Amino acid sequence: MSIVVTEPVPRPGILDIAAYVPGKEHAPGVARVFKLSANETPLGASPKAIEAFKAAASHLEIYPDGLATELREAIGAVHGLNTANILCGNGSDELLGLLCHVYLGVGDEAVITEHGFLVYKIQIMGAGAKPVVAKEKDATVDVDAILAAVTEKTKLVFIANPGNPTGTYVPVSEIRRLHAGLPKNVILVLDAAYAEYVRRNDYEAGLELVATSRNVVMTRTFSKAYGLAALRIGWMYAPTAIIDAMNRVRGPFNMNAPAIAAGASAVRDQAFIEKAVEHNTLWLDKLTHAFEAIGLRVTPSVTNFLLIHFPDVDGKRAEEADAFLTSRGYILRAVKGYGFPNALRMTVGTEEANRGVIETLGEFMGRTA
Repeated sequence: MSIVVTEPVPRPGILDIAAYVPGKEHAPGVARVFKLSANETPLGASPKAIEAFKAAASHLEIYPDGLATELREAIGAVHGLNTANILCGNGSDELLGLLCHVYLGVGDEAVITEHGFLVYKIQIMGAGAKPVVAKEKDATVDVDAILAAVTEKTKLVFIANPGNPTGTYVPVSEIRRLHAGLPKNVILVLDAAYAEYVRRNDYEAGLELVATSRNVVMTRTFSKAYGLAALRIGWMYAPTAIIDAMNRVRGPFNMNAPAIAAGASAVRDQAFIEKAVEHNTLWLDKLTHAFEAIGLRVTPSVTNFLLIHFPDVDGKRAEEADAFLTSRGYILRAVKGYGFPNALRMTVGTEEANRGVIETLGEFMGRTA
């Protein structure tokens, strides 16, 4: 007996995907809100980027440059890269999705890590492939666990370095060991969304490894340190063959003109980025010490956010802390979906916001820093 289908049906596997849920933005009934849930920079965007955006807005009737030439040339000049190996997109999310679209299919596998960015899993499953989870060690990517998870079906390995929501990083020596252990047909994807904030001598975002390999790509974003999250600007540095394959399927005008202009001006204004990083470095240390002083555990971070762990005690868990903070206008990110049911992620904010969270959590814990 034939089955009568009465409505459109997504292909198998799509409805098994858990949709991405962003952090909350509002605190009902609170007059003033400090949003510290989305890793947005408290310094905003470079004035030069804003000026470029406004100038581009006077020509909205014209299609953007489909190759994002101005932006690619600016990125290449600042980082010393060949522009032919740079691909720009509507946020790094688009580029991660394109990688899955081009290199994954039904029956394939892609390795992700235990606490990795949720978008990886969504895009892998969206391509009809299977995500394979490698355990992390102390909230840090474990190279040996990843290598053990690789099979003949593996086509991609995703690493967020530094990690989100952990804030931890893998030194370049371990990244190189991972790459050396992968089959030549497996692409190592280094998601370096927070690279601008890292100040460690043993860290490398991935530029050198991409330049000397045929199966490594690095993605970056303008949504964090550059303060252009609203414009959705991401870029990838990759071998020529991978860039060529992705260009064949990406949208012909996948970036808008104001974003291209603003991004080019932003990347050239490295003095502004240094100010943002200095503010972040100062408060990352202050916040860590303050939270530890009131009895909370903090995962060591090299990013613009902190993963704060709460006691396993009635009334003092993350869920209660989240409600307490929200009632006072401080919105942090619950990270249960990332495997941390008793932790909150806090973005480094303005001095006022940071001091407010310290005071409020001190009150919540019944202690003062």
